[in-house]
Amino acid sequence: MTSSSSSSASPSSTGFSSQSCKYHVFLSFRGEDTRNTFVGHLYSALEQEGIYPYKDDETLPRGESIHPSLMKAIEESQIAIIVFSKNYCDSSWCLDELAHIMKCRDTRGQIVMPIFYDVDPTEVRKQKWKYGEAFARHELENKRKVESWRKALVDASNISGWEPKHIANGHEAKGIKQIVYEISQKLQPITSRLNDQNQVGMAARLQGLELELEIGSGGVRMVGIWGVGGGGKTTLAYSIYDEICSKFDGCCFVENIREESGRYGLGKLKDKILSEMEVNRAGGRRRSLINDMFRHRKVLIVLDDVDHPDQLKALAGSHDWFGEGSRIIITTRDEHVLTAHKVDVIHNITLLDNDEAMKLFRKHAPRDNRVMEDYEQLSKEVVSYAGGLPLALTVLGSFLCDKDINEWKSALARLKEIPDTDIVEKLKISFDGLKPVEKDLFLDIACFFRWEYKDEAMKILDACGFHPVVGVKVLIQKALITISNGKFDMHDLVQEMGHYIVRGEHPNNPEKHSRVWKKEDVLNICAMDGMVKLDNIGAINFRHVALDKSQSFLQAVANMNKLRWIDLYVDLINEITRPLPEHFLLSHDLGENFPPRELCCLRLANLMHKQLWEGYKLLPNLKIMELYRLLNLRMTPDFAGLPNLERFNLTLCWYLEEIHPSIGCSERLVVLSISSCPGLKMCPSITGLKKLQILKFSNCSKLFKLSEIQKNSDNLVFHLDNSGEARVKKPGENLIDVEECCLEQPYLPYNNINHIGLWVFSIGLRRLDLSCCTLGDKNISDAVWDLPNLEELDLSQNKFSQLNFDLLRLPQLKWLNVSHCYELVELSELPSSIAVVIADGCKSLKTLGDISNCKWLWKVSLKGKNKGNAIEDHFVSFTLPYQIPKRFVGRLFRGETFTMHLPQDCYNDFCGFLICSVHGIYHSCIEITIKQEPKYDGKTMEKPYEIRQESNKVSDMMEIEYGSFGSLRNISLVNSSYINMISFSIKDIGWSSSAARMYIGAELVPRKSKGDHVQKTYCSEFWDQEAYHRKSFRIQHDSKSSIKIIWHP
Repeated sequence: MTSSSSSSASPSSTGFSSQSCKYHVFLSFRGEDTRNTFVGHLYSALEQEGIYPYKDDETLPRGESIHPSLMKAIEESQIAIIVFSKNYCDSSWCLDELAHIMKCRDTRGQIVMPIFYDVDPTEVRKQKWKYGEAFARHELENKRKVESWRKALVDASNISGWEPKHIANGHEAKGIKQIVYEISQKLQPITSRLNDQNQVGMAARLQGLELELEIGSGGVRMVGIWGVGGGGKTTLAYSIYDEICSKFDGCCFVENIREESGRYGLGKLKDKILSEMEVNRAGGRRRSLINDMFRHRKVLIVLDDVDHPDQLKALAGSHDWFGEGSRIIITTRDEHVLTAHKVDVIHNITLLDNDEAMKLFRKHAPRDNRVMEDYEQLSKEVVSYAGGLPLALTVLGSFLCDKDINEWKSALARLKEIPDTDIVEKLKISFDGLKPVEKDLFLDIACFFRWEYKDEAMKILDACGFHPVVGVKVLIQKALITISNGKFDMHDLVQEMGHYIVRGEHPNNPEKHSRVWKKEDVLNICAMDGMVKLDNIGAINFRHVALDKSQSFLQAVANMNKLRWIDLYVDLINEITRPLPEHFLLSHDLGENFPPRELCCLRLANLMHKQLWEGYKLLPNLKIMELYRLLNLRMTPDFAGLPNLERFNLTLCWYLEEIHPSIGCSERLVVLSISSCPGLKMCPSITGLKKLQILKFSNCSKLFKLSEIQKNSDNLVFHLDNSGEARVKKPGENLIDVEECCLEQPYLPYNNINHIGLWVFSIGLRRLDLSCCTLGDKNISDAVWDLPNLEELDLSQNKFSQLNFDLLRLPQLKWLNVSHCYELVELSELPSSIAVVIADGCKSLKTLGDISNCKWLWKVSLKGKNKGNAIEDHFVSFTLPYQIPKRFVGRLFRGETFTMHLPQDCYNDFCGFLICSVHGIYHSCIEITIKQEPKYDGKTMEKPYEIRQESNKVSDMMEIEYGSFGSLRNISLVNSSYINMISFSIKDIGWSSSAARMYIGAELVPRKSKGDHVQKTYCSEFWDQEAYHRKSFRIQHDSKSSIKIIWHP
């Protein structure tokens, strides 16, 4: 730039706000000199960079005053560009513009940038030659304005500006490109394109997205912004677009693709991209033009609200369509669209936290002069209802902005019953894009299964024919549901949207709904006339109903001809846990028409009936029957009419005496579970159960008289005949074959194993539970084990003192539980396949033997009094009640978190970390965070809050946990030399409130020999198939710079 002054803004300016601007740039020029040449090209280049210029194309006769609209346009522009050309000074209009521009510079801080096009700055400054001649004429015609014009010319020409003939060797196109780039660097984003309120919390979100875009790096990068409807995806895309658009050769923001493509087709959207990128389209060649014309250009394209992969194929087919450094940003509610297109990064939108939500709401519902206290609590209720969703906060704030306090209260009360339709309809877009079976699946989860364990709910959903394995994946990708801690979850307003859909046009007529879950709706149905048709109801859940209401409910259910599943739970008086007196028991069954023929799943709890129904009843779709605490039930139903039954669970049925013989013909039965039925005396033959996978008979003391089980040449076979005696398969007998059934979890009755000479052989067995069976050393040593595919073995609460796996053929064993085997002294010859050993409460245990060959072992739990030591390269946890180890006396710090910095090469010099904690939390976990700290000052740990000075005696729980670096899965970050910080936090996962007395400390554990080879647990095939309730740890967050692990020792 030609420099005469170092600044283009007056030092006396009062400050110029970009928020008051309508335009980025105002162009002042002499039309006859440059309109169709230099200024025309400059204008197009500015637009192409996403810079919004004002260029007036009208002409006024000489001497006419500047139009007021031009004055306003100057005031509404961030930057004024003055293009001085040979005839610029001839126009009084141009000179009026110039004078007003310089006034805005002096009074408002407007940025002024001159361009000297085919004219020397000295000619302008000193009014020589053409400029002198023009002023001679103005002296005669506009003598009153001449002095102000002269001053404006002098001041403007003293500002650093450009001379195009001296830029890029006079190459005009390259010169314009450089000018546009320098203009872009001076600009602040104009917020009028965005809803200003949506900028709340935007700075941090922009920063995260900008990192993922990797602006400035090479290559082509496609980044998807994904999340729930109304979550701020488009707002974030607009913000990042305005932030970075000046860094590209061409930019285009394509809005509402879902809607626009449905209305006009993809052709019009392609035309928009080509038009905004200034590509002249040849008919019929849209796709090839996008492919060809942008291949060598660095472009920024935002594709907003994409809902189908074909849209991306048409508009941004692949990375090689675009030039080096290009960035394609896609917003969508459907993650599948992004994964199918193989985008580089999926950015999950983050909803607003409470503080951000309150700020956004207050921008829409300003209190003005109202008393703040009156509205504070009501505002909190609105924010809580919105759950951080910007759409809801915007809609509700705009609605309440002119309402008084009583109207606020009324509106909030109404929201609890009737959701706002503007919010619901926006969220419903994702639902509308689902297939019919996916809609049914979502509505069932929204109405019945939120906060329910996914694995349990999936069984019912599958029984209903919803194919939930693939369907749930779709719902997650559509941002309609999530899985949190193994349970289904969703945003409150998404659930409310589901309820709104079910209620439909009849919110006050539950008999017309497809699903019923609210207690008051169920009671209203029960009170209806028996002739009312209830054919719309497909599923009903009635929880915590009084006993006297259960019969009317069952009578109503009998009229629901399309019912597919029932869940009834009766509240019994005083939480009855033992058999009821005879006078309290009822004798009738559930009714002639119960259950409906279409039923798929039946779950009943705490009823008093002696039988469910009389005789044979055909229920061709019933797949699940779960009966819990039917205290007066004497006999199960006839199974002959249940040809598709897959799961039959019976628990705490005190008076049950008999299982109907037809159970043995249930060819599709997969699970047969009978628990705590002390009156059960007879179990029929189960030889016909060809698909049985899980068989359980627990606490049925009168059922079993096991006297002998012998080894068979092929398989161990349990067969229960009508006398209750156990016998084995003999050649030629048509009895059940364990290999064929692949039993997953056989269960032997408590305290009966001492009557058995134990021979265990099965090819298919995967899980064996022999806990609480009083197994002693003789039982173990005399037993023959040959279970080639067994993965999980539970021998907890038994009486043996040694367990030598050299005698047991368990080559695939992964998980072993010997907890509370108080006499156990030695575990030896653990199989090389072992991954997890749980030995809590084994107070006599001295050794695990040689585990050097256990390359998959990553977790050993030794909680309670024991005599063991930590083991290198594994997770180990144990407790030492009432005593702090000497090495931690005086080294525990008050609080829930302890942080330490890691030295270089810590993985070579140290095998892991030792954590000591003292607290009163019964159910706790440890949160481990490993990350790279940008500003590491070389200190060994953060400043402690307070050191525990007491003696080593403690009254709370004292736990020691050891974790190895080698056992932290196959995580690239852990092996990185860049991380330098690790922190440990005690987290309460129960109901304790003892943060005031938490103490924690940690230290690195040196390897026995620093020169030794670093051993690592093999984690590329890491075994982590424990049941959810006993999972050891979960990766909560994993990125390039940090990882967070939740560890349940």
